[in-house]
Parts: sequence; structure tokens; C-alpha cells
Amino acid sequence: MTVKLTQYRRQPETRQFDKLGNWIIILAEGAADSAWTALPHGAALRALRDRQPAAASGERPPVFVDLDNAATSRVGLATVKPDAESFDLLTLARKLVAGHKDFQPEVMGVCVAGFRERVAERVAEALLAALLAAAAEMPDYRSKKVERRRLQQIHLYGSAPAHRFRRSFAEADGNALARYLATLPPNELTPAMYRARLETLAGEHGLEMEFLDVETLRQKGAGAFLAVCQGSPEPDAGIARLRYVPKRKTRQAAVALVGKGICFDTGGVNVKPGNFMLGMQGDMQGSAVALGTLIALATLKVDFPVDAWLALAMNHVGPNAYKPTDVVKAANGTTIEVIHTDAEGRMILSDTLALCSRTGPGMIIDYATLTGSCVRALGKAYSGAFTNRRAFWPTLIEAGRASGERIWPFPIDKDYDQALESGIADVRQCAEEAPADHILAARFLSRFVGESIPWVHLDLSAASNKDGLAHVPTHFNGFGVRLTLQLLLDQGLARA
Repeated sequence: MTVKLTQYRRQPETRQFDKLGNWIIILAEGAADSAWTALPHGAALRALRDRQPAAASGERPPVFVDLDNAATSRVGLATVKPDAESFDLLTLARKLVAGHKDFQPEVMGVCVAGFRERVAERVAEALLAALLAAAAEMPDYRSKKVERRRLQQIHLYGSAPAHRFRRSFAEADGNALARYLATLPPNELTPAMYRARLETLAGEHGLEMEFLDVETLRQKGAGAFLAVCQGSPEPDAGIARLRYVPKRKTRQAAVALVGKGICFDTGGVNVKPGNFMLGMQGDMQGSAVALGTLIALATLKVDFPVDAWLALAMNHVGPNAYKPTDVVKAANGTTIEVIHTDAEGRMILSDTLALCSRTGPGMIIDYATLTGSCVRALGKAYSGAFTNRRAFWPTLIEAGRASGERIWPFPIDKDYDQALESGIADVRQCAEEAPADHILAARFLSRFVGESIPWVHLDLSAASNKDGLAHVPTHFNGFGVRLTLQLLLDQGLARA
């Protein structure tokens, strides 16, 4: 992302302030008088803020004002508690950035004041994340395009130069890529088109890539994956494997990121009602998040290898489509009785996880917009997490809280397997009636992960929100890139 960041430890002087037409200012709740008086136009801004009615919680919403100065500066102003939750801080940052949307600033001034240095860095990073998320270009096919200026430079005052901000740019690029791909209409992102984009990205980022096409998957016995794609008119489905290898040699096994990449989901023979098909181009968000995370880690040149396994297919209706009560055999030899063709995600992931496990990764994280059951359980503010290592539960919760991409772990006990018992195959794909389908889906997938491999499954119930989520303003929000970097780089899961 071509946005330049310039940092200053101190607050801006009035002459600096009055040159910029757009500002965002966040002060610590209860900041000392000196923090206000040190700000240009601080007295006027404080008076405006004090006139803003407080909510029932005691907090005041952001204030926007156009100053009567040389630049007629548009100022978004807010105060926040130093110990604010990351999600709340990122949400506030999104709202402050949105207040400048109509002005389309090329240069943005950002000021944080009244915080200790570490907290100031955290607040500044939230604002930076929100600005970069808003600046990312998304697909637009309208004939009459409205030319808009794009953010080119951010002047950040009140925070010491931080190495963390390099990561913010990498995260933003990975998140933007995930959102861009999810927003593409399905006729612009078929599996073949997706593969072509991956080949380009691999070349740009120095990644190794191989593609397991339909014939290769047939040779490997990937019957679950092939069942889903057999209804497609084009044999372009397959599993893309992209690899980042650090320059310094290491014996550490790769972190494997596995993503569901259903480029459009009709539901198959169990066809979805029309209104439920709207937005189904986003059923490949798991693969986009895995890819965006890989790109971010490669950009940061992490010192451990990372693989991304992207399961690319479409779930079509047609004379050759797979059917309820079909029995197929997965790559690890497990026979599966098909119950519902709209549970296709777990089918393509089962073979992808099995083939990934054969390579001996150090751990696996998979991402999928997998079940409506998880949405019903959590809504769209959290995503669900499952793992074969119960010791990971506190780490997963903390990573969600710290990143602002919140997740909650669900049980994955073996007695749930009773609902998946089949009289004709090793396992049923799903249950006929499943109030806990998100748990059953995780139990099903666990059969295809080697027991010795630490595994985290993320059911992305928070992947799409009409008005955005946390710092991201778009419907498809790329949930998972920021979370995964928190898990791998801050919580140490890369070396679990």
C-alpha cells in the first residue's frame, strides 16, 4: 500500500496544524489540562467536546468540526480510556476515519495525546490500521466511476517511531487483498481466474507455487474434494499450495494455513433459496484470509516457513453434481456418506487437510465461512474457534482480544461423533438436524488432521458485516489476517 507515514514525537505546532485540511485527534479520557493546552486550538476543541452529551456509559461519541483556520481544517476528535479494549478502540478509529470520507484527503494529520508511550503507540496503531483499511481500493464495475483522491501520506504526532507500524502496513495489505478477492463477482473469480492471480502474486512475492488439478487429485484419491467439483462445467478446480521459505535455513516445520475457496456456492442439489445465494461469491473468504496472511508474513520476512493450501472450487447445480446419500472416499481412506450438498466446505477441506497433514507441518490453521450454526451461536461480531489442543484456548481468546478480531473457542469432544455415525460409511458428512453443526463440522474435519499436529479451525462467522467491523469499513472484512499475525508473532503459536 503506497501510503507514506511520517512520525513526530511531539504535538504539532499551530503553523503545522493549520496547513493540513484533515485531522484526527484522540486524547486520553481524563487527560491533564496540559495535554489539551498543548494542542493547537486545544481550548476550542475541548469546549466542543465538553458540550457533546455523554452516553449512558459515560463515554462521549466522536466530535467533528470544521475549524476557522487557514486550511478550514476538518477535525475528528475523541477521548478514550487508556485501557480500552482493542475492538472498541479500532471501532472508534473507523468512525473517526469515516468522518473524513467525503473530503477524500490525500494527506491526513493524526495526533494522540495524554497517554503513556506504550499506550500512545497502541492508539496510534489503531488509527493507522483504520486509515489504511479505508484507503484500500476495492473492485468497482460501475460505468460512471467517480474519481476520488486517495490517501498518500499520514503525519503522525505524539507517538515515538515504532517498528510495530511496519507490521501494520503488512497486515493492511494482506487484509485488503482478502477483501478485494471476496468482493469480486463470481464471474470474475472462477477457480481458473483465481489460479492465475495466485501465479502472479507468487511471482511478485517470491513464493513457490504448485497446483493440484482435478487429475492430480484423482490420482491422490481425493474423492471428497472431487465430489464437490464434479458438477462444474469447467474442470478448473484444484488445490493451490503456495510456500514462503525464509532465506536463513531452518529446521522448523512450516506453519500451514488452509483456506476454503468456494468461488460461488449454489448449495448444489440441495439448492439455496435465492436470497441466501446473495453474497455467496464470498464463500471463498477462508482462502483469501489464508492468502492475505501468507502475503503479510512474507512481506515481514518472518524467520519460519509458511505454507498456504487453498481449496478452489465451485458448488454447482447440474446433472453431474454430487447427491445426498452418495458415498465417497477421501484421500486418507475415510469413506463419507453425503447428507447435504450445501455442506460442501467440509468436503473440500477434508481432502485439503489430509494432503496438508502428509507434509508434516508444525501446525495447521484453517479458515472457512463454514456454518450458519456458528453465526447463530455467536452472531457476526465474533468468529468461532476449535482446536485439538485445549491448552490453546486462553491463547486464542487473548489473541482475539488483543487483535480486535475476537474469537471464542467451542468444545470438540468425541461424544459429538454419535451424530455423525453412518450405517454405510465411516462417517456422515453432517447430521440431518444439527443444532450444533459448527461443532459437528469441526469433529468431521478433525478426522483429516494428524493427531500429532496442533490444529486450529476458525469458522468465520464474523467475515461479513454490512457496516464493517472493528477498523474495517467494508462488508467483507478480511477477518483473520490481523488475528493470525497476533497468534503467530505475539502469542508464539508459530513455534507451538
